[in-house]
Amino acid sequence: MPPPPRGRPAAEQRRERGAQDGHSLRERVAGSQWRRRVAARRSLDSFYRIGVGIVGALVVAVGLVTIPLPGPGWLTVIAGLFVLGTEFTWAERLLEFTKRNVRAWTDWLGRQPVWVRLGVGALTAAFVYGVLVVTLHLAGVPGWVPGWVPLWR
Repeated sequence: MPPPPRGRPAAEQRRERGAQDGHSLRERVAGSQWRRRVAARRSLDSFYRIGVGIVGALVVAVGLVTIPLPGPGWLTVIAGLFVLGTEFTWAERLLEFTKRNVRAWTDWLGRQPVWVRLGVGALTAAFVYGVLVVTLHLAGVPGWVPGWVPLWR
């Protein structure tokens, strides 16, 4: 799905992106009763925003580190952006950009012949395997790995 053309009202663009009732994630969180109570106390609000920033940044950092390793790397990055997006406009825009591009990639890949999809899957698996082997080689194979596993011992 192509991005909405520029120059249209922001509310209309949000509706096209699928936001509930034309409100962004940050606006929906800010409109909740508990968040309004926190925002009413300026010092508490500052600590809350700093806490959200730290937690969100840590989740994004863990996600970025785990992207090439087996596991939910990109999912963790998106979760961190979601946390940051509840308080920061730039993170919400980055989350929307990411969702738009992931959707475009999956739509494109879905339109490709089976051999292209299998090739992308094989290349992805080979890359993950290579990163895993190099990581285990540099960090050392843990002692709990059985001896019959063909890794560097």
